[in-house]
Amino acid sequence: QVQLVESGGGLVQAGGSLRLSCAASGGTFSSYVMGWFRQAPGKEREFVASINWSGDNAYYADSVKGRFTVSRDNAQNSVYLQMNSLKPEDTAVYYCAAGPRFSWRIADFRSWGQGTQVTVSS
Repeated sequence: QVQLVESGGGLVQAGGSLRLSCAASGGTFSSYVMGWFRQAPGKEREFVASINWSGDNAYYADSVKGRFTVSRDNAQNSVYLQMNSLKPEDTAVYYCAAGPRFSWRIADFRSWGQGTQVTVSS
């Protein structure tokens, strides 16, 4: 079972940028599809982005397309989420997740990090 630790969250003004990182340990990182999800207060957890094993293909939620970019470094056992043009509605706890299938479905991701808070002020 892979262990995941997110970092890079914080408080930013609308229009600003943040880069989230997720460090993996305890598994063969390149064998996992990696995903980012988020959960705002009072809402269900939702898909943000996912990236395939080699990093040459990705899925994005419509709400973040053109603003967020997911990438991975298999040599560093890490996945990243570059978030630009942030909006107040992007405020949420962001979770990193790993799974065996290239997907956007929460159920396809088996291992989860503890989350990192992103707050976007207007």
